[in-house]
Amino acid sequence: MADSAPDHGPAEIERLRTQVAACTACAALPLGPRPIVQIGAGARILIAGQAPGRRTHLAGRPFDDASGVRLRHWLGLDAATFWDPAKVAILPMGFCFPGTGPSGDLPPRPECAPRWRQPLLDALSNVRLTVVIGRHAQAWHLPETMNLSLGNAMRDWRTRWPEVILLPHPSPRNASWFRRNAWFEEDVLPMLQTRVEELLGDPPT
Repeated sequence: MADSAPDHGPAEIERLRTQVAACTACAALPLGPRPIVQIGAGARILIAGQAPGRRTHLAGRPFDDASGVRLRHWLGLDAATFWDPAKVAILPMGFCFPGTGPSGDLPPRPECAPRWRQPLLDALSNVRLTVVIGRHAQAWHLPETMNLSLGNAMRDWRTRWPEVILLPHPSPRNASWFRRNAWFEEDVLPMLQTRVEELLGDPPT
């Protein structure tokens, strides 16, 4: 007798959410473990980021900082829609704030993705657009682009459209990149916002 199909519905999402919330694999982090993810069975958009920053860690919800303000603008979403797990899933490469290094936040902790990422991705069966942010998320979702600069990998966005799009990190630290690459705001963002509106305006099929 064949095995039954895995449960990728709300019950499985809730089971995984509970397990993630209880994870203490990174107990030695400076601020301790506080896994921050946003997942919902109906989510049609997945944001694959890096790791929570200090402010996000303290607030307890993803992208609750200046980077999140810019990201919401890029997507054309208000705060209520952005933080609605039934519409938008947010799954960073590391779920806890990794601490601060000499030039900003440290990379995502390596323990997190192998432990949690694939089961969570498998459970998000309604996702139709994956928004990839940062080199660590790029290495997971778009490994074939890692030999390219960020700008060159992004300029080839149409080859992955409309299922996947690579974005620069929306951090204020990247303001000079945004100024040098006006094509991103002029060419990419209108298409991205239209796609987001299409996906969130219709029920999953």
